[in-house]
Amino acid sequence: MATVQEKGTISIHTENIFPIIKKFLYSDHEIFLRELVSNAVDATQKLKKLTSMGEFNGELGDLRIEVTFDKDKKTITVSDKGIGMTADEVKKYINQIAFSGATEFIEKFKDKADGKDIIGKFGLGFYSSFMVADKVEIVSRSFKAAEHEAARWECDGSTEFELSITNKQERGTDVILHINKDSEEFLDEWRLKGILEKYCKFLPVEIKFGTTEESVEDGVDSEGKTKYKSVTKDRIINNPSPLWTKSPNDLKDEDYLKFYKELYPFSEEPLFWIHLNVDYPFNLTGILYFPKVKNDFEIQKNKIQLYSRQVFITDEVKDVVPDFLMLLHGVLDSPDIPLNVSRSYLQSDTNVKKISQHITKKVGDKLQDLFKKDRKDFEKKWDDINIFVKYGIISDEKFYDRAKDFTLLKNVDDQYFTFEEYKEKVKANQTDKDKNLVYIYASDKGKQHSFIEGAKNKSYDVLVFDGILDSHFINTLEQKLEKIQIKRVDSDIAEKLIDKDEKIESVLSQEEQDQVKSVFEKAINNKNMNVTVDSMSPNDLPVVITMNEFMRRMKDMAKTGGGQYAFMGSMPDNYNVAVNGNHPIVQKIIKAENEEAKTKLAKQTFDLALLSQNLLTGADLTNFIKRSVELIS
Repeated sequence: MATVQEKGTISIHTENIFPIIKKFLYSDHEIFLRELVSNAVDATQKLKKLTSMGEFNGELGDLRIEVTFDKDKKTITVSDKGIGMTADEVKKYINQIAFSGATEFIEKFKDKADGKDIIGKFGLGFYSSFMVADKVEIVSRSFKAAEHEAARWECDGSTEFELSITNKQERGTDVILHINKDSEEFLDEWRLKGILEKYCKFLPVEIKFGTTEESVEDGVDSEGKTKYKSVTKDRIINNPSPLWTKSPNDLKDEDYLKFYKELYPFSEEPLFWIHLNVDYPFNLTGILYFPKVKNDFEIQKNKIQLYSRQVFITDEVKDVVPDFLMLLHGVLDSPDIPLNVSRSYLQSDTNVKKISQHITKKVGDKLQDLFKKDRKDFEKKWDDINIFVKYGIISDEKFYDRAKDFTLLKNVDDQYFTFEEYKEKVKANQTDKDKNLVYIYASDKGKQHSFIEGAKNKSYDVLVFDGILDSHFINTLEQKLEKIQIKRVDSDIAEKLIDKDEKIESVLSQEEQDQVKSVFEKAINNKNMNVTVDSMSPNDLPVVITMNEFMRRMKDMAKTGGGQYAFMGSMPDNYNVAVNGNHPIVQKIIKAENEEAKTKLAKQTFDLALLSQNLLTGADLTNFIKRSVELIS
């Protein structure tokens, strides 16, 4: 065993760590403004807390935060009228990297205040200033103005600073950034306005940025018409009391719709929404909206905004929101979601998992409630919301358990059924010889119309599965529902969709069947077309082209990110060509005067089958048209 020679602590020098903090702490340089405004909000909220606890008895006055810039002087200034700092506090909070004043404040007054309105946590946000500034000044006067003079701190981005007494009269703090040459893009009104609106839109203290011109009524003219005049007003960037901070009992539908327009000005109205308001075992508030998605859902992602105490964090919420609910819109706000020091990325832990599970439960409960309260209205919304439900069933075992009672199956006649209802509807006529229930579906009612009619002629019911996720959804249903097989309506001839061990007698001898098969194989001349001669009703089509259910489904799944099925996408299409041996046209082929006439007639019949499924293109289509003209001339 090795002998220990020495023990000690690792030494970290600020000369080494400070450049790292400045350059690499934040992935996006625009974050500096969010951090400084958040600090200003903290300073203001602390003063409010002290007032409510009787620790400060002075006048609060106007607590508005102001952001200004001077293009000529190349400065950006963030000013607040909050708690302020003494010279000693500046040394304590600013000179000690990663010393969080917010953490100390909460600890100091933990018996009097819960600190839920205090944003800061890591004590590093201020240093994001040096990503864009050559020099930073802090001018601050403490709320204890009678006891302490105002302090001025200055640093050029090195580990050296200057601290002096200054002549600031008002309580609060001004942070002045002297913008470096590489960051002069931020000395632009619309650039700064965009950053403030992105990150500070719902901060709990009013934020002023410049002014704006508004037109207001100014009496009437001599003709009795209303006159207007232009007035200059302060431009307030944020809404300090967003809807999710209010009690659901105090809100009406129009409030939720108005807030949705505030979040997504160019979107259609949502279908419905869920207001989250949890304070145990974690804090979570927010509003999630169900938009109209249908099949084009990829472009809808990243529409949920994550906040922490009303500070925008990110719209990348995949660790907090289950993947199938990433299609929702809205906001989530939680101080209990652990973030790294830049607040830009989520770290998965127990709270995150609990929050994710809670959101899943609330969505399931809401859908269940809508289904029970108004089944007809739920059915009207189904075409828009089914993608959420199916995605959830595919990806989340627990959600399937919640959703199985309100998930609907829709048939080609626009009738809706729960799983149990549909089972009862079809079991009498759609049970095969092995006691399996066979569900038949169409993925395109127009293209598969003839197959649908063939199934209906046998009194089969046909479902509609035409969504982008339905190939995966069908697979899941077959795994979940006992003794259920699901087949696309064009995966086989109607007589074979459900094997009931019933056979139609053939009018052809075995020799004639072999002859017909040979003629069609020669006419088709395609190794990916498997020809069979089947006994069908004389009223059925002479040739039916189908693709094996398993093969077609795997190829569909490959198109939508099939994972283990991806290789199927590159495989050639293989089809079954069922020739109806009982159709009169087959008799014509047998009796044709020579091989050339037989082949020509078989080719024409095969091309008709291709045409019915939009599979006849290019030169084959041109030749079919020419041949058709010859046959009817």
